[in-house]
Amino acid sequence: MTIKIISGILILVTVYFGITHGSRAFQKPSPQYLEMMTSLGITDTMRLVIGAVSIGSAILILFPQTFFVGNTIRALMLVLMMAFALKAGNYKFALIEIPFVMMPLALIYLGHPLAREVQ
Repeated sequence: MTIKIISGILILVTVYFGITHGSRAFQKPSPQYLEMMTSLGITDTMRLVIGAVSIGSAILILFPQTFFVGNTIRALMLVLMMAFALKAGNYKFALIEIPFVMMPLALIYLGHPLAREVQ
């Protein structure tokens, strides 16, 4: 029961981050945000695709049937962002992403709280 509560809380946090960070891609970017994306080599089109994938993967995490796929996509997107940061020499950004990569991996391990128990 405790694992299901922890998993539920992690799902809510992950979905919140996925939707808020993804929706930021569709808003008018601040100069600091644009500078960061440009320094990572991310174009406006790439930014919109990353935003859409982030929102989509967050929604997939909500449902037990697509939970694994959503978390896998989310983890891959975060690793991709870390790779862009490392390529640009922004090690601080890459290190900051490590806990966020751990969240979908921890969720995969814990499982969806509403999924049926496998006997």
